[in-house]
Amino acid sequence: MKRYLLFVLRIAVPMSLVLNTGCWSSNEIEDVSVYVGLAIDVAQESKFEQGIEKQGASYPKHNVLTATVQIVPPVTGKGQKQGGTSSEPSSAYINEKLTGDSLIQIFRQFSLRRDRPLIGHHLKVIVVSSELAKRFSLEQIFDFVLRDNDIRPSCLVLVSHRNALESFSTSEAGEIPAIYLAGLVKNRYRSNKIIPPVSLIKLDSRMQSGTSFLLQNVITSENEHKFSGAGIFKGSTKKWIGELNEFDLEGLSWFSFDVIGGAVKTYAHEGYTITYEPKRSNSKIIPKVQGDDISFHIKVSSEGSLMEDWSFPEIPSSEEYMRELEKLFEKQVNKQIQQVLYKMQHVYRVDVGGFNEQLRIKYPKVWNRVKEDWDETFSSIPITYEVDMNITDFGSSND
Repeated sequence: MKRYLLFVLRIAVPMSLVLNTGCWSSNEIEDVSVYVGLAIDVAQESKFEQGIEKQGASYPKHNVLTATVQIVPPVTGKGQKQGGTSSEPSSAYINEKLTGDSLIQIFRQFSLRRDRPLIGHHLKVIVVSSELAKRFSLEQIFDFVLRDNDIRPSCLVLVSHRNALESFSTSEAGEIPAIYLAGLVKNRYRSNKIIPPVSLIKLDSRMQSGTSFLLQNVITSENEHKFSGAGIFKGSTKKWIGELNEFDLEGLSWFSFDVIGGAVKTYAHEGYTITYEPKRSNSKIIPKVQGDDISFHIKVSSEGSLMEDWSFPEIPSSEEYMRELEKLFEKQVNKQIQQVLYKMQHVYRVDVGGFNEQLRIKYPKVWNRVKEDWDETFSSIPITYEVDMNITDFGSSND
């Protein structure tokens, strides 16, 4: 019996230590600086950095990039949050930035100006500026981030139209921009202008695959932010080469992503607005190989609601009228698909639509033959498409 109790104790005590609440580290939450956002920009020294360098507080480095961490200060007993350099003591966040040529060295430099060490277990979003990603590959920029066990691999990765730091500001009281940005991806069911989220681990996988890919683009004006289009990254270089706008993303979503929301707007009769809301959609990219010739055919079908019609005081429900509107919506979706395919094949010359994956699955031998220079091959491949839109109801106004 004693041996049995001893055995139980030997198992129970270590398990109780493992299951005990709290962090693996010995640091309490109030003793660390929790950062939830990381912005990476082209180097631009702050006035603080310029000032301390004049006093000799510098170390050997080149000014390549500026890293900004968005810190959520710990809550004090008085209901306020403590922070180091924030001009607003009750601010929901603090942005601190440093400039250099090594991200890990920049992170260690933060230890010289903050009494609480940075921890990245709760990092929600990383935003990289398109200008920096144009100069350096994402493999270079994210090398430290991907190696650091302190940073969660599930955090969202975005690209900014201008400075990444701009996306870490807000005029909304109590709002934390990094958490706000991470939350926007949850609205995919409402808009087909939001691509499936790209986490840090997915980004690593896409870079390793060597294929071209997209990152959701965020733009900022007057301290307000919006997802708008996507940055294009070429597989061979991992560098930013351009953007798809919102109209392009709508076209891409019909055959590359699952369309689970959004709106298709066009004009009928004398220019009156009509709008269709997709409820269900299905698409196929069908590769065809004949000898050395490769082609693709896209099939898109959708069912949804006529949600807006400005052309009549009362919406007629005749079959003939519905078929007429369906043709107009099909024409609009065809226009969206045509535009994004043109940009992919003739402007940027990259495949960011998943054509390569379908070819690999159905014709693996052909794929092995063309994969080394796929983007260039793809740019000259014929692609046809057909769209079938079906209006199944008229919203709740017509039963």
